[in-house]
Amino acid sequence: MAGFRVGWVAETGSTNADLLAAARLGAEPNKVLVADYQSSGRGRRGRTWEASPESSLLFSVLARPKLAAEASHLVTTALALAAVEACKTQAEVRPWLKWPNDLIVGDRKLAGVLAESVVVGERLEAVVVGMGLNVRTGAAPAEAADTAVSLEDVCGAVIDRREMLGEILTGFAHWMARVEKASGQAALVAAARHESATLGCRVSVELGDGTVLEGLAQDLDERGALLLDGGRRVVVGDVVHLRGQSELP
Repeated sequence: MAGFRVGWVAETGSTNADLLAAARLGAEPNKVLVADYQSSGRGRRGRTWEASPESSLLFSVLARPKLAAEASHLVTTALALAAVEACKTQAEVRPWLKWPNDLIVGDRKLAGVLAESVVVGERLEAVVVGMGLNVRTGAAPAEAADTAVSLEDVCGAVIDRREMLGEILTGFAHWMARVEKASGQAALVAAARHESATLGCRVSVELGDGTVLEGLAQDLDERGALLLDGGRRVVVGDVVHLRGQSELP
């Protein structure tokens, strides 16, 4: 499918965990694993996310880009942008990117992206990037029902998960063919700026050590890090929009 070797299973613990194990055993890039159900699905910071069977598009991709380890987030951006375009094409739904790794419609979450890296010394050996895209009504766990949305909720039509996957992988291949070059990275970040719901918003960002920053999200740097007012740069963090979305184009 779109130049990727795709395996589709009824159930697994975590597609990311499965492909990380395969990556460490030397699996070649462009391997994709899709599951109808994940019993140990994860979001950022190890949070659990459990969708009912066949309600979401749950998949991971193994990539081996020639990037510095600190630039691995560009792979996350590539998959997120591919999904934005696929939603527009396949479902006529227009999501936006909430930094660092969510697709949102209004203020509700449509999809999340999680990347995990294999680093040896200072060398990036592999990146496994996974996505959970809410497709069917009721795809989100009960505790997230008020803050999540599905494609079918928005478009009112039945969405074929396989066709959606093919469209996403086609877009992902497009960006990954460019991500190793400076010009391609610049184009990727420029596209992420254009699709961003975060830039122009006042935000609260919780860092990994528990520190909370507040400020205006002004820009993304050349590697996709978030730049706040006052010259503050955030590479990893959980973002809350403190007021409505920015004035989007």
